[in-house]
Amino acid sequence: MPRIGFIDHIGIGVPDLAAAKRYYDELMAILGLRAWFPTTAAGEFNYGPDGARGPQIFFYQALEPAPHSRHGIGLQHLSFMVSSRAIVREAHDWAVAHRAEVVHEPREFPEYGQHYATYFLDPHGFMLEVVCHSAEGDVTASAPAQADVLARWVRQAEPS
Repeated sequence: MPRIGFIDHIGIGVPDLAAAKRYYDELMAILGLRAWFPTTAAGEFNYGPDGARGPQIFFYQALEPAPHSRHGIGLQHLSFMVSSRAIVREAHDWAVAHRAEVVHEPREFPEYGQHYATYFLDPHGFMLEVVCHSAEGDVTASAPAQADVLARWVRQAEPS
């Protein structure tokens, strides 16, 4: 029987949950992600795909706050897949409007195949990537279509 694993969720510690929630509430709406669970009494919150199964991201209060560096040990970057290049550009424009440090303007990254992305730093120093794996105007590779392909792939891999 083949073993098939997926990342279910990732947890990120931040120094200021309220500020992180304000920032990510705006950004996640652009990316098509939504809260799956109510914010806890401690302020912890999460996001996942809106209308589809997929990995979730949880935010927790850092108990030992320290500056984050993507160049050190630990998290290098988080990547969010979106359904169109227009959303990549919209996320970039949003980041610029929020005075984010832009690492890479929206562009092709041919070394990664069909990969159009932008990279920027969030207020806590985490590098965020917003990526689209389809050509300009290609609706067949939208996030819901990709979720359908993934679901079919999982069903095919399940034992009979």
